[in-house]
Amino acid sequence: MSEHEHMHNGVAHSHGHGGEPHTHSHNHAHTKAVLNRLSRAIGHLSAVRGMVADGRDCAEVLTQLAAVRSAISKTCEVILKDHLEHCIVDAVETGNMKALEELNHAVELLMK
Repeated sequence: MSEHEHMHNGVAHSHGHGGEPHTHSHNHAHTKAVLNRLSRAIGHLSAVRGMVADGRDCAEVLTQLAAVRSAISKTCEVILKDHLEHCIVDAVETGNMKALEELNHAVELLMK
């Protein structure tokens, strides 16, 4: 199985394509939005770390953690929509069933 690593929405990852050519680009229109959302999540998570280190109230920490989870969930939503609109459309057009299997696996992981 052939594997390669590439950047997708600013995140490095690899795919095994079973010898199938990888024919689409990963420079999507939403990359800047994804990077901004990730920066926001990182900021919230840093705040949580500081709050825990300072012994802040648990309710305040939980509120910040909810903000982190929300930012990550929204980031996943943007990436998933982008993937469906670009990568999966390309996979269907080229008959790349491996890409559909990978999408199913990724969605299963997101739903855990």
